[in-house]
Amino acid sequence: MSYEFDLFVIGAGSGGVRAARFAAGFGARVAVAESRYLGGTCVNVGCVPKKLLVHGAHYAEDFEQAAGFGWSAGEPTFDWPTLIANKNREIQRLNGIYRNLLVNSGVTLLEGHARLLGPHEVEVNGERHSARHILIATGGWPQVPDIPGNELAITSNEAFFLEQLPRRVLVVGGGYIAVEFASIFHGLGAQTSLLYRKDLFLRGFDGALRKHLKEELEKKGLDLQFNTDIDRIERQDDGSLLATLKDGRQLETDCVFYATGRRPMLDNLGLENTGVKLNDKGFIEVNDNFETHEPSILALGDVIGRVQLTPVALAEGMAVARRLFRPEEYRELDYDLIPTAVFSLPNIATVGLTEEQARERRHEVKVFESRFRPMKLTLTECQERTLMKLVVDGKTDKVLGCHMIGPEAGEIVQGLAVALKAGATKRVFDETIGIHPTAAEEFVTMRTPVAD
Repeated sequence: MSYEFDLFVIGAGSGGVRAARFAAGFGARVAVAESRYLGGTCVNVGCVPKKLLVHGAHYAEDFEQAAGFGWSAGEPTFDWPTLIANKNREIQRLNGIYRNLLVNSGVTLLEGHARLLGPHEVEVNGERHSARHILIATGGWPQVPDIPGNELAITSNEAFFLEQLPRRVLVVGGGYIAVEFASIFHGLGAQTSLLYRKDLFLRGFDGALRKHLKEELEKKGLDLQFNTDIDRIERQDDGSLLATLKDGRQLETDCVFYATGRRPMLDNLGLENTGVKLNDKGFIEVNDNFETHEPSILALGDVIGRVQLTPVALAEGMAVARRLFRPEEYRELDYDLIPTAVFSLPNIATVGLTEEQARERRHEVKVFESRFRPMKLTLTECQERTLMKLVVDGKTDKVLGCHMIGPEAGEIVQGLAVALKAGATKRVFDETIGIHPTAAEEFVTMRTPVAD
């Protein structure tokens, strides 16, 4: 049977665009359908604009700390509309780049909602298209709990387009997005509270990092409230919001920001016309080759719920393109040792096993830790401290995990991820000469393990 396209991609986010571009480069006839914005969540309402806002929030500390180095200026002022306008301009530039990447690769771009009509057929804007393979890469969408007044809350989708910075913000959640946006709002001058329903945020990260970040955020004046949640939200006569907590307490605020999880974006996708199945969490079930229960349909990225990070979706997109159209270059994706960062203030970055995970897996664990005040802060009144940690297998000497809280943690740990991927031992770290004076050299100068 002949098809109009060899590959039809639904969703022009990071993973979908990567798969489309490389499939076209391998000689395939490729189409991409996108109903919202080119670049997906990451470029438009995710990692890229978030990192820009993090940079913006950090300037408040930079202005304050500059005095210790002899700089003086008038009282700094911040203008939220300027930041958002400049952010929007940068995102529009990136949208254009994504468009050019697709068009210049020979990919047919269809702007509209795509709906599956069968295993090989898709409808976009009333027109039907056939394809040998269909790839679902529609990403995720923020979830807000079903509580009274939830329509008064916002998510990350809306936060990037607020006309004004709220005077008071209540952030709800305990993951990456919640912690990052709490840091952003607080850093930009909003009175910020972070509510989380459990004991401590960032579940799954190393315990020492989680506790250290809590201490640092509290030192900065961020209000952290654990073991609590919102029962309902109401609009008051003056336009402010009243959040009633499940313990009966009430908090007045101007903005309730929910970051309590994301769901796969599968609305009106037409899955019922195919054999595609979902797992018990609502994600699309795929095998190791990203194939669904419908042989001609594949899926990747946030809709499969494996590791919901942009670089992972990019790697999955490359893997799909190679497997379908350049099989001699295909390698099964390795999900071990994926580095990640939380762009809180201060930053967190990590790769490999946490101390808790290493002990659960019965490794003979040795832990090396260093806590210090960064050199940049020694001439200032800021008491922020950096934490660096190595988790090592005492039998094999292999470094199992690297963890850091401090300035530019992501930039530092990215390089260490290469070392861990290569199987570096603690001896290799010890024999590596550091760059002095840097924070990064601490990772190769820690010699004495922490006592159990």
